[in-house]
Amino acid sequence: MSRFTDQDRERIRSQLVTAGRELFTQYGFERTRVSDLTTEVGIGTSTFYQFFDSKEALYVEVLLAERESLEEQIVAAVTQVETPREEVRVLLKTMLSEVRANPLISSLIVDGELRALQDRISEAGADGESIPTRARDSELPFAERWAELEAFRYEDPELIDQFIISLVFTARSRNAPMGADTDAAYERVEDALIETVVDGLFEGN
Repeated sequence: MSRFTDQDRERIRSQLVTAGRELFTQYGFERTRVSDLTTEVGIGTSTFYQFFDSKEALYVEVLLAERESLEEQIVAAVTQVETPREEVRVLLKTMLSEVRANPLISSLIVDGELRALQDRISEAGADGESIPTRARDSELPFAERWAELEAFRYEDPELIDQFIISLVFTARSRNAPMGADTDAAYERVEDALIETVVDGLFEGN
């Protein structure tokens, strides 16, 4: 077994996560092989398993990083506006935009792959490092605050969270037979949807 310094291990692990993000995005999880990942990083296939128990474990790490990045984008966008209505609007816009543009975010939120992988790793008996506690379902950091607003229609933060997440599925509508056939047309549909949802969530104007 190759011996690496702590610095080497940190560098190689980071490179594997970066390579995983690029290859999983381009080819998907199933078509990406461990040998593709190790070739990209310049290590032997057997060395891969000194860093991750399986390709699934690396994919979980990549999805976790993507989720954290999305959450940071949402927080940054929401903190730029001044009213709860605008908060909901920019949150939805950010999430829907990322699901359309980023296959990994689509896999994470729409397909629910993170939980499925967590279950597969647990069933296989892998250690999974901190995966069981980190691979939680996405939670909106604003739902509890919105639920306390007198003008907000719903008082259950969990319901608000699940309601917002469920709307992300509409980002797939552009691939359906009745979906918008151009980016401009889809943007109009998306904007109309967001405005309708925001108006429905708040009582009064």
